[in-house]
Amino acid sequence: MTAPGGDTQHGIRRRNLARVLRTVAAEGPLSRPAVAARIGLTRAGVAPLVDELLRAGLLVETGRAATGGRGRPGGELAVSDRGPAGLGAEIGVDHLAVCAVDLRGRVRARVAAEAANRHSAPGPVLRRLSALLAEVTDAIGAEGLRPAGLAVAVPGLVARGTTTVVHAPNLGWRAADLAPGLAGATVPRGGCPALPLTVENEANLGALAELRLGGGDGQPGPPPDFVHVSAEIGIGAAVVVDGQLLRGARGFAGELGHVPVHPDGPACGCGGRGCLEQYAGEEAVLRAGGLAPGRAAAAHPGPGARIGLLARRAADGDTAVVRALHEAGTALGIALAGAVNLLDPRAVVLGGALAGLAPWILPSLERELALRTAVAADSGRAGGPAVAVSRLGADGPLLGAAHAALQTVLDDPLHAGTPAHSPRNGTR
Repeated sequence: MTAPGGDTQHGIRRRNLARVLRTVAAEGPLSRPAVAARIGLTRAGVAPLVDELLRAGLLVETGRAATGGRGRPGGELAVSDRGPAGLGAEIGVDHLAVCAVDLRGRVRARVAAEAANRHSAPGPVLRRLSALLAEVTDAIGAEGLRPAGLAVAVPGLVARGTTTVVHAPNLGWRAADLAPGLAGATVPRGGCPALPLTVENEANLGALAELRLGGGDGQPGPPPDFVHVSAEIGIGAAVVVDGQLLRGARGFAGELGHVPVHPDGPACGCGGRGCLEQYAGEEAVLRAGGLAPGRAAAAHPGPGARIGLLARRAADGDTAVVRALHEAGTALGIALAGAVNLLDPRAVVLGGALAGLAPWILPSLERELALRTAVAADSGRAGGPAVAVSRLGADGPLLGAAHAALQTVLDDPLHAGTPAHSPRNGTR
């Protein structure tokens, strides 16, 4: 990754500052010699970089660490729990959410609200979101944190390098530039410049969250090549190749929900017919399970409520719901088989709402992959890659957004603040 400034002396220094900060953020606390060893610089070369980051308040010394040699022991370094924070926001069909994470990756504040965003104009939605952003910004400000950037996850197509939602069928939005509606929310108090703003597809941000947070509890993170599938009302996917998002020429890669499963099937909101969403989307599964989507939404409002309803019905042995989830897994396996044959990923990761329904979806999904995948996976499983369930679940896009918003700091620690419109790492 090349930091701003290229290979000039100034650019190399900025790149090395970023390397030090990212290393300590990922692995700290670390001694100075350990940091030097991790990034391949001498101790003398690392010392002034560490001192700059300490003066900027991005690093702190947490104690003393023995060096194994003569002289005064060096201090252990950790990223500060004060200073910059990343703001992540999510616009869902029936909810809004905002959170803030610090450089240690900890969620420091979070709010969510039910919101009927379907077919609502962007203006009112963004005003409600701005109020939640102000609430979170005030909360972290009381703890000595300041927002360094804002990333917004949306269930739709976002034009590459812009803040414009080209089409979000389940919201009813077309050609909606979110920057003007969030302009006030991205100006911190005190007259500071506007924050860098990222607008990104929710599945892409969920995949970035898997890359950064998918391990834990003794479990390994995802491999560098995987397909991440997430769902709310619709179904989206993100493709990760060599640890980077495969975005496509216009930024629209990963629209798995609109891959035709049965070309002569029911009409879809995208304008096509027989799309995966018509068989495995939330409303399709509710209908197939004998539950009217409108009534279910009224009786069970809020993010994840209908998925929870389906999971409870299935766990209780409701045969109609179990059959509907089985059929949804079949449709999902058919759609994923094409992606697997084309891209040859090492794994498929089920995130978002699908994670909560995995016990009933996985058997038929894996069967279809086994039947339809041309090449066996490296794991030795016949007919397809391993299928994993995200431990982040429905939180993935929101957490991915907050971590993406920190990228300006991690990429250029002492000069963060240049506006950006997409996550600056992990993209193609």
